[in-house]
Amino acid sequence: MSRTDPIAELLTRIRNAMRARYNEVIIEHSRLREAICRVLVAEGFLEGVETGGEAPKRKLVIKLRYSATREPVIKGIERVSKPSLRRYAGADAIAKARGAMGVHIVSTPLGVMSGREARRKRVGGEILCRIW
Repeated sequence: MSRTDPIAELLTRIRNAMRARYNEVIIEHSRLREAICRVLVAEGFLEGVETGGEAPKRKLVIKLRYSATREPVIKGIERVSKPSLRRYAGADAIAKARGAMGVHIVSTPLGVMSGREARRKRVGGEILCRIW
């Protein structure tokens, strides 16, 4: 498992589980990972997220969402800002993902939120990933 980029690990685990048609994924907990998953739940890409376990060994249980024909709701997921090349954007520069069919997840001083919410609150930050 990747210790250098936990966000990329989260996105890869979700992507692989969707392709394998798993119902849920269990990964190690971090506040940033939990915040990203909560945004994905609010945007309708995930069914739910729960935390479990004791403090040093907490886990995130991510429930994946599929359509009625068992097609994944998430068509694509990619990391934008990487540890080697950070991507920042102001409130006006946060673009719409895939013609407004997707969402950017942005880490702002007000917390992790979707790009749409960041534009509405007029706050910029680091663009973590793009989901469509």
